[in-house]
Amino acid sequence: MRSILFIIFSVLLVNSAEAKSGIINIKKVGAVADGKTDNAVYIQKAIDMAGKAGGGTVLIPAGTFITGVIHLKSNVELRLAPGAVLMASAKRIVYGPGKASPLICAEGQQNVSITGKGIIDGNGDELLKDIYKMLKNGTLKDSEWQTYNDWHQMRPQEDNRPKLIFFEKCNKVTIKNITIKNGLCWIQDYRSCTNMVVDSIRVVSNTFLNNDGIDLVDCKNVKLTNSFFNVADDGICLKSSDPLGACENIYIANCKIRSSASALKMGTASFGGFKKITVRGIYVYDTFRSAIAIESVDGAVIEDIDIRNVTAKNTGNAIFIRLGKRNKKSPPGKISNVFIANVKVEVPAGKPDAGYHMEGPAELFPHNIFPSSIMGLPGYNVTNVTLENIDISYKGIAKKSIAYFNADSLIKVPEKSGDYPEFSMFGELPASAFYVRHAEGITFKNMRINHVGEDFRSPFIFDDVDKLNLSKINVINSKEVPVIILNNVKHPSLNDRFMTEAKNTLIK
Repeated sequence: MRSILFIIFSVLLVNSAEAKSGIINIKKVGAVADGKTDNAVYIQKAIDMAGKAGGGTVLIPAGTFITGVIHLKSNVELRLAPGAVLMASAKRIVYGPGKASPLICAEGQQNVSITGKGIIDGNGDELLKDIYKMLKNGTLKDSEWQTYNDWHQMRPQEDNRPKLIFFEKCNKVTIKNITIKNGLCWIQDYRSCTNMVVDSIRVVSNTFLNNDGIDLVDCKNVKLTNSFFNVADDGICLKSSDPLGACENIYIANCKIRSSASALKMGTASFGGFKKITVRGIYVYDTFRSAIAIESVDGAVIEDIDIRNVTAKNTGNAIFIRLGKRNKKSPPGKISNVFIANVKVEVPAGKPDAGYHMEGPAELFPHNIFPSSIMGLPGYNVTNVTLENIDISYKGIAKKSIAYFNADSLIKVPEKSGDYPEFSMFGELPASAFYVRHAEGITFKNMRINHVGEDFRSPFIFDDVDKLNLSKINVINSKEVPVIILNNVKHPSLNDRFMTEAKNTLIK
């Protein structure tokens, strides 16, 4: 009763000048930065006031304000001042008794924003302690939490770990300048949102599993620019969960990514489509999996992808393109019209994210360094892919004693049509630089491959490929093996010469 009366009294005291300016300071309606009070009721009251007034700004001033779940409303900006910390409650029950509600929600709203130089802190370590406590005493249900994962931790289900931001079916969304950190699940989940601007944000979260930096799910007309991601799962991830939806008309530029999964990824959820995706100027470092991953495994149509100017250092894989069939209810999708250019990648000999708090899991089998790959399915080709101005340096030393099978035995490479897509899914591959199978209209132009360490494998293998165009391929430090192997390749065009440091020969 006291808190309700206090809110009413506080609202009456909001000074008229502040009200007229459209800015509501949460302290004026009762919020306190004492490290104890859950301020969700006060923050929500400020949001509701701004919404009823037709719009306005809810200001989080300097200080640390603990909060539970809040819901943004149309025409409301949540602004975090410099020095402001919006700290997620460490009490799991405030996110609901069942599936955990996200911390900041907006559903079906128009013109919503989160801005400012402040911080949204998921308080993941403390919240996880309370989750385990509830699981142990039976006040929270979870059928999987006692199963140890690859990180030798008990893993509560994703539904029991709150996301930090969740917007669904919102139009005109702005996320700008904020820092977001210490989550326990996806950091940001935007679903079926349109006309979005995400600019100059920082996301740092290696707290626990499933810490994707940002997930754009079936979103349209998005600009994501000038942002930084250092996360335990995929950095920038586009997904499609709606068979009738798609990620479409998305522009990503000038971002820096560190990931213990893939840096820039389309998939794994891939039911609808990914269309008209443009990427410019991405820097990747210390990333466990692929710098660029394009995956359709649930029936999605992926087309008109244009990625340029990507630099990746200390990254496990350069480019991974996969058309698979995980969804048993639909035929395979389609990957076509992909253009990737001006890419420079350094693939190390060791584990690229070693030492990070939630580094990627160790492979369950011995292997040599993994090549880049473009892989379709029998009868379902990846089509019209152009790679131009690609520079990949492989620092590992391949050893036959670790893993080896003759390149003539290509039938040994499994299809794994229904498996989770990732660059290591096929096990050891017989190529050292690129392995391409079940594809059509493949063009490699001006490509430089440098084996800093020794590798006994042929750099390029093409298997079941139609309309292959190769020109200006430069391979440095390759052993005396065929630079290229063609198996069941129709209509190849090998322009210019294949170069190595030691020899200048045309290999067909």
